[in-house]
Amino acid sequence: MSDIQYTKLRWLLTIAGLFLYVVDILTDIGLALKYFQEKHFVWTGLTLMFVLVGLLVTQIFSHAWYRDDMNDVLINPEGKTTIQGMSKGGLAALHLFGLGIFTRYYHLLKQGFKVVWTTTNPYIVEERRDVHHNLFCLATDLSMLKLFEAFLESVPQLLLQLYILLGHDECSFIQYLSMAFSLFNIAWALVNYRRCLRRSLRDIKEMPSGLPTAIYLFYKLCTMTSRILSYTLLLILSSYSTVALTILWLLWTTWAHLLQTNFCSSRSLELLYRAVTGVILIFTFFNIKGQDTRAAMIIYYLFYCVINITAPLLLAFLKPELQKTTFFRTITGLIFGGSVLGLVCLVLYYLLLHPREMWRQADEVDGMGNEPRTTSRIRKFLQL
Repeated sequence: MSDIQYTKLRWLLTIAGLFLYVVDILTDIGLALKYFQEKHFVWTGLTLMFVLVGLLVTQIFSHAWYRDDMNDVLINPEGKTTIQGMSKGGLAALHLFGLGIFTRYYHLLKQGFKVVWTTTNPYIVEERRDVHHNLFCLATDLSMLKLFEAFLESVPQLLLQLYILLGHDECSFIQYLSMAFSLFNIAWALVNYRRCLRRSLRDIKEMPSGLPTAIYLFYKLCTMTSRILSYTLLLILSSYSTVALTILWLLWTTWAHLLQTNFCSSRSLELLYRAVTGVILIFTFFNIKGQDTRAAMIIYYLFYCVINITAPLLLAFLKPELQKTTFFRTITGLIFGGSVLGLVCLVLYYLLLHPREMWRQADEVDGMGNEPRTTSRIRKFLQL
């Protein structure tokens, strides 16, 4: 069972993730206050908007998942009107005040502490395996919410601050701090989600830490950073590029709709989920249906290369005075270098390091049709 043990290191890393989450939001709020004092009201509004959108969406999904678990007869066989000691009213109040993720951190850290730091171990082997697996299910729910938050808040925030920095020559210490923690939060969300997801599903092979994790992280960060820089150049070229980004979001959201995702228990939440996946697909590729997507990924990254080549060329053609500047050469080099490195890491990861899935055949004892809704929900999470 060592492959699914929730260790002391994992418990400490959960605290590190909470720290990054809090500091990322606080630095963004501090930056918004600075813009407000300098009377940059549009930048203030956009900076705060990304923070609020990330908070709002994660609260909505967190509350919905708690309610789903409360109604699951395998998780709540006695039909109790509370879950994790919270009533429906208390649950709604916590999420209304934006404390949903903090509530999940509290329960995960509390239950994890009892398991990994308590010297007495009353569980038999099978019970111990189930306890550790439950902890990873809690961690996976939390990591999915953090992934949503990263792409709804940290990623667009990084794009906005790069646009302000490069397009308007506005720089400050708090701005650099905000960008740094946004990048750290994105990296953490990606790696933590990948590891928690695979450990929460017993029939999926776990990817070893070390080189495979590093290659995966380089693939994601390099491709995402080069794309964000390309979008930044397009925004510098014209603020109307936001219209093109909106159209791109609508196209990816429509694609998710055509795939008929069935992630949520209600129609309205499903539409919100598809809108969120549309945002994620603007910046990076994820398998949103758990199917073979080799052809879709190839098409996606061909389109990715077109954008990364077109953006610098358009800026050089329409604003030739920038061609010889250090700024233009540096950003262009980062875009092309990041694209090449990211795609090389992508190929290495999927050819050599990505575990080949071996799904179990369901049976009467452990069949997938009899699993709790928590595990069933996790199976529908974005796949790597």
